[in-house]
Amino acid sequence: MPRRSPARDKRLPKHASAGLLRPPGLEAPASDSIHKACIACLDRFVAAVNAYDVHAMEAEMHFPHVRFAGGSIVTFAAPGGNPMDLFDRLRRKDGWHHSTWNSRSMVQHDETKAHVAVNYTRRRSDGSVIGVYDSRYVLALKDGRWGVQLRSSFGP
Repeated sequence: MPRRSPARDKRLPKHASAGLLRPPGLEAPASDSIHKACIACLDRFVAAVNAYDVHAMEAEMHFPHVRFAGGSIVTFAAPGGNPMDLFDRLRRKDGWHHSTWNSRSMVQHDETKAHVAVNYTRRRSDGSVIGVYDSRYVLALKDGRWGVQLRSSFGP
C-alpha cells in the first residue's frame, strides 16, 4: 500500500497536518514563520538568562509558567514570582557564567503551540563546560506573541 502524505491523509488527526507528523522539507507554509518566531523567543530568553535579567526573562515567558527539573515542579503564577535563586546556586556551586544553545529542534507544533527539544551547555566565564543538558520547552502564542509556557529539563 502506498504511503500517504500526512497533509493529504484525512484519517490522521488535525494536528498531523499542522506539523506533527510531516517529514522535513514538507512543512506547512506557516511552519517557517512559527519556527523562526519560537527560535527568536528562545534566543531572547537565553540572552536574558545570561544577562541575569529577570524582567527580560519574564518578557519571554507566559504565565502561569511551569518548570519541571530536578524532580520538582514549580509554577510561577505571574511575573515577579520567578526567583533567580537557581542562577545564584549555579554561580556559587559551579561558577556558572552563561549558557549556550547546542541545538533547538521543533518537534511538534500547531498554530498556537510548539514543542521544542533543546540541548544546552552551562559554562564558566572561561568557557569551560559545567554540564550539557536536554530539555523540552513548550511555547505558546498568546496575545499575539510567542512565549515560553513551560520547561522540562534534565538539568538541575
